[in-house]
Amino acid sequence: MATTTSAPARISARIGGIAESATLAVDAKAKALKAAGRPVIGFGAGEPDFPTPPAVVAAAQAACADPRNHRYTPAAGLPELREAIAAKTLRDSGFAISPTQVLVTNGGKQAVYEAFATLLDPGDEVLLPAPYWTTYPEAITLAGGVPVVVPCGPEADFLPSVEQLDAARTPRTKVLLWCSPSNPTGAVASRELSEAVGRWAVENDVWVVTDEIYEHLVYDGAEAVSLPVAVPDLADRCVVLNGVAKTYAMTGWRVGWLAGPADVVKAATNLQSHLSSNVCNVAQRAALEAVSGPLDAVAEMRTAFDRRRRAMVDLLQAIPGVECPTPRGAFYAYASVQDLLGKELRGTRPQTSVELAAAVLEHAEVAVVPGEAFGTPGFFRLSYALGDDDLRTGVERMGKLLAEAR
Repeated sequence: MATTTSAPARISARIGGIAESATLAVDAKAKALKAAGRPVIGFGAGEPDFPTPPAVVAAAQAACADPRNHRYTPAAGLPELREAIAAKTLRDSGFAISPTQVLVTNGGKQAVYEAFATLLDPGDEVLLPAPYWTTYPEAITLAGGVPVVVPCGPEADFLPSVEQLDAARTPRTKVLLWCSPSNPTGAVASRELSEAVGRWAVENDVWVVTDEIYEHLVYDGAEAVSLPVAVPDLADRCVVLNGVAKTYAMTGWRVGWLAGPADVVKAATNLQSHLSSNVCNVAQRAALEAVSGPLDAVAEMRTAFDRRRRAMVDLLQAIPGVECPTPRGAFYAYASVQDLLGKELRGTRPQTSVELAAAVLEHAEVAVVPGEAFGTPGFFRLSYALGDDDLRTGVERMGKLLAEAR
């Protein structure tokens, strides 16, 4: 008697389980609506609205004409770029590394994935403070790890305590993900907290993957502290992620990097040699110009972000039912809309921040990212990396709508 078998799945469970990037999805929908003629203002993507500095663009233009850049180059990155990144890391954060401890990647996201893929075996747990950037749990899961969410509320500036981390730790805990200045909240860990967390990691043999891509975007006297600098004993169990995207307005150039112990970097380089080979040489030459040059353009952008940050918080705080702490880093505001959930609004009663964000997009033509994307329902993330006029118009338009909630 013949037996029947079900057809194999068309998509693997590993890849089928990956969720679309919520921030990019919101940005894509906003752009599609704008292309269709609707005056949508998007607060979704974390993308500076400034052009890439002219000297960086000029370096790329020159690189296009140089035959050296028309061929394969080392998978770990151009030697001169790795050397410049090591020098920049010492200059900006005080972390002394050699060029052999640097792997140049196709943007920060590739650095995130390769760090977890290199460190994790199936079932290893990663402590993930929430709110978290949407890509972290997906990269952990794809690498075979298990995200262990550590909820952090606004009362603690969305940052975990050592006690919370210790309570979440199990015998399977291998890595702590750390992000300061934070995406999505803009929180900046104090030196005291950074030192305490670093010491805890050393004492418990926990690796730390620390994302420092917003290191230059701090305000109100806040300090971006690099964990392996705060706790030097951590350096042999720490992978630092960074890139040119946020600091130099180079999101589309796709150049990031990871830095850490030489054996980890070598293993990650082996992975990248099969995954993508070298990063685009023209983009690497542009990044070389960026990290080697002065920080004047960065300072100008930070001044604009600071102005927009204060304006956005004031506008959000003026909306009934919205609470928004003042962020001290990055370029995001993370506002609570919990008091608005369940209220009547244009004939519906949104029960979640996802539903409320959909109503804001439909009726106010403003795109925001709901807190569900970051592991904390009941919040909106709004990027203030857009023009001053659009920022004010968008928040006021949203506020006018939300004021109707009863």
